[in-house]
Amino acid sequence: MDSASPSLQRYAWLSIAAAVATILMKGTAWQLTGSVGLLSDAIESFVNLAGALMALWMLTLAALPADDDHAHGHGKAEYFSSAFEGFLILLAAFSIGYAAIGRLLHPQPLAAVGIGLAVSAAASAINLATARVLMHVGRRRHSITLEADAQHLMTDVWTSAGVIAGVALVAVSGWLWLDPAIALLVAANIVWTGWQLMRRSAAGLMDASLPAPTLAQIEAVLAGYRRQGLSFHALRTRQAGRRIFVTLHVLVPGRWSVQQGHDWAERIERDIRAALPHAHVTTHLERLEDPLSMVDQGLDRPPENPDRT
Repeated sequence: MDSASPSLQRYAWLSIAAAVATILMKGTAWQLTGSVGLLSDAIESFVNLAGALMALWMLTLAALPADDDHAHGHGKAEYFSSAFEGFLILLAAFSIGYAAIGRLLHPQPLAAVGIGLAVSAAASAINLATARVLMHVGRRRHSITLEADAQHLMTDVWTSAGVIAGVALVAVSGWLWLDPAIALLVAANIVWTGWQLMRRSAAGLMDASLPAPTLAQIEAVLAGYRRQGLSFHALRTRQAGRRIFVTLHVLVPGRWSVQQGHDWAERIERDIRAALPHAHVTTHLERLEDPLSMVDQGLDRPPENPDRT
């Protein structure tokens, strides 16, 4: 098992504990006030809990070492977690919208607003602290699961802030329609968050190339070797959870020995790994002077390879 896995799982347990605490607190706030806006906030905390449990499962699976059936490891399991959380967010949004429309058609007065909002604000503070920790660790450890969980929690924080402000305004103004209207805005906001999570997960599962800033780091390494007379093509990249995969063809002078070309390829792989610590780099040597070296730039080689000797 990956030596980093226990610490990542520990942060998933932190998210689970925060979700349980906020469910109890926000549920209490809803019971005290009868606000459908606070109900929407409580529903999202249930989504937080389900997402955190899924995150724990997928982090445990992603940490398993490569085996005969999974030669590239299990890192893509993390994308299932973020996609599942995105789906739960969308489901919660529709549930909130349904409750809000019902309350919009049949307005009801609110009760015990002060206490209810205080409890909800305390729950939001827990989510904010947890989200900041998860985002910091997720970015530092390149875990899309922790980043997705953190993004969801931050959405919850902003949602809660809007709900608290709206419910307070309802209590002051007496505009009962504002409570369900706020809940509908909450639903629209978390739909956007859910869509972004699912889109990012789909990109990972479809082996999308690394983002431009990361590709620029690779190009910066290769630029140094180009100045020394080498050339490159067929650069392909993808990411599976925390692990990055980089493949490229290295064009070296034909007069070089196999050992000399191999040594240079090893240096290139080492420098790319230094720039991207979680990268698995694979290089393929070709002759710089041979025009046929450029034939296989595409993903698929020609059906018949000419004699290149």
